[in-house]
Amino acid sequence: MARKKVLLVGESWTSSAVHYKGFDQFGSVTFHLGAEPLVAVLKDSEFELTYMTAHAAAGEFPYDMEGLSQYSAIILSDIGTNTFLLPQEVWMQGKPMPNRLKLIREWTRAGGGLMMMGGYFSFQGIDGKARWRRTPVEEALPVSCLSYDDRLEIPEGFIPAITGPATHPLLSGIDGAWPLLLGANEVVLKEEPGIEVLATLPESEGGHPLLVTGEFGKGRTLVWTSDIGPHWLPNTFVEWPGYAKLWKNALGWVTRLS
Repeated sequence: MARKKVLLVGESWTSSAVHYKGFDQFGSVTFHLGAEPLVAVLKDSEFELTYMTAHAAAGEFPYDMEGLSQYSAIILSDIGTNTFLLPQEVWMQGKPMPNRLKLIREWTRAGGGLMMMGGYFSFQGIDGKARWRRTPVEEALPVSCLSYDDRLEIPEGFIPAITGPATHPLLSGIDGAWPLLLGANEVVLKEEPGIEVLATLPESEGGHPLLVTGEFGKGRTLVWTSDIGPHWLPNTFVEWPGYAKLWKNALGWVTRLS
């Protein structure tokens, strides 16, 4: 069987620092990848992952259905809407270009598997700057975004509350207690048929949705409102056997392998 092609978009950033040493100072720039734990567990799996970094996505994310049709699933993780809405042709040249948020929506409606993972630039994000609220992509998701900074920073950690049945394809084979998480994005569950809440934050932290599935047209959608790696998702979660199983299950579900 041919491997299912998956496009992971985002999960990278560049940091700039200035170092002061007495009278003197110098600058440095570092580049970071945030999805390496997920890349590692999907290696040699039934999924062929393409990792498109945030800075590359501005110009390289497809502009038409033909370009997207090669993928069975798209994972949007820690990347804001401006990267899709303001490619160089629009931002620097004032040239009209296709709206790729509408393209993602229509690709999902036609049968694609869309996943959004949590992070500082997921859902509405830090200071509300991710800006997925009231976008075509939000239409396809099983949750709605808030209109303001939606981060739930929980430094002492919380244990996810599993609300779905153990027989659900996403939870199958995941045994025992789940490890701590350190935060998530707050979202609002949509009241639509076919939406299932499989995990939440505990009631002591508001009981907000954590893992939710839904359908949009012929496509399947899934949101995980915490991270896929540090810092909200600690190394203890990455090292947990259920980590690999969870994401393989998730991709199997949105691509209809299960």
